[in-house]
Amino acid sequence: MDIWQAIETRRSIRRFTEKKIPFSDLQKLVYAASLAPSGGNLQPWRFLLVDNPVQCEKVFSTLAWAAYLGPAGRPKEGERPVAYTVFLHDTEIRGEIAVADHAAAVENLLLAAVSMGIGGCWIGSIEKENLAKILNLPESLHIVFVVALGYPAEDACIEPVRETIRYWRDKEGVQRVPKRNVETLTIQNSFDEKRKKKI
Repeated sequence: MDIWQAIETRRSIRRFTEKKIPFSDLQKLVYAASLAPSGGNLQPWRFLLVDNPVQCEKVFSTLAWAAYLGPAGRPKEGERPVAYTVFLHDTEIRGEIAVADHAAAVENLLLAAVSMGIGGCWIGSIEKENLAKILNLPESLHIVFVVALGYPAEDACIEPVRETIRYWRDKEGVQRVPKRNVETLTIQNSFDEKRKKKI
């Protein structure tokens, strides 16, 4: 799979098979994350991999899922993630949390996952204090994001934005993700008043 295929097919996956991901593949995903750009090349991150089923259930309990989909967006028993990557900010390297650095690392990991046939969901709605206790984190490591991982048990595709940007599931269970039109988003050379209208 080339980079364009990975970019175009990467969608948030929230239903997974129960097939275990080899730990060596999870390490490859962390390697991809670690190659992301970082301000001053400080690389103020640590990556905590969770793949033990009991620990996965504990992590799952601290996460909120897909507000637009309501209760249907929360994976049911038998379709939950089989692994998580917890993105941690190391305050001993940099005091202030470098959200942009972690976001770049997340996207690297997600694109690498797609190329390996693994689905992922980037989660920012986390009960951080509770999760930090579950993971026994020292005070120097702060939770920034969690990426849920597993082999996909659902399809997701993009479509043009019509009335709303809310993602939804059709009758076949395919997740539909509206994306804004590139021509509308692009500004060339300087801002043109005529292009103020958003679609």
